[in-house]
Amino acid sequence: MKRCPTCNRTFEEDWLAFCTQDGTTLVVESSAKSSEPPPTIVAPPPPPPGGWQQPSGGIGSGQFPSQPVPPPVPPSNIAPSGGFGSGVPQPVGWQPPPPPPYAQGAKQGLAVASMCCGIFTITFGWCCSVGLISGIAALVMGIYQLVQIKNDPNQNGGKPFAITGIVTASAYFVLWVVIMIFYGFAIFMGSLNH
Repeated sequence: MKRCPTCNRTFEEDWLAFCTQDGTTLVVESSAKSSEPPPTIVAPPPPPPGGWQQPSGGIGSGQFPSQPVPPPVPPSNIAPSGGFGSGVPQPVGWQPPPPPPYAQGAKQGLAVASMCCGIFTITFGWCCSVGLISGIAALVMGIYQLVQIKNDPNQNGGKPFAITGIVTASAYFVLWVVIMIFYGFAIFMGSLNH
């Protein structure tokens, strides 16, 4: 049998050389010492049950009257909170702090949609008549979002996106008008030559 000199724990395994608790080198115990029973550990007596009093007239009843012992508080991991009689149990001990309030960003959905429609209009809108519809949508959404930003700048955002949508849609319509004027002028000049 081997014993740890630090924690006095004994081990039956002969192959162990070090204590599994603290890593100290084990000492071989003599057989005479191992026949002794382990030391007895005496625990303190339990407290008297709640409400128990020493009878008067017995030992120690001299000049001091006996005081009632308050009832023991049952162990609990729940403590009341919220004042007297709230009845809402709260866990005792460390609790993580509540998460910070979610900060909502400014609404800018219409501004982004206006920019997307404006970019689509200026790039692919020349292929078909969809450019007229998306250009009008970009102008309307961009102007509406700018009005919303002016009325409530804390709740609405995306001013650069709305301006981009308005500018690209306006550029499309200006170029469209210029092209139509040149086309009409070319047709007019072609009819004069015949």
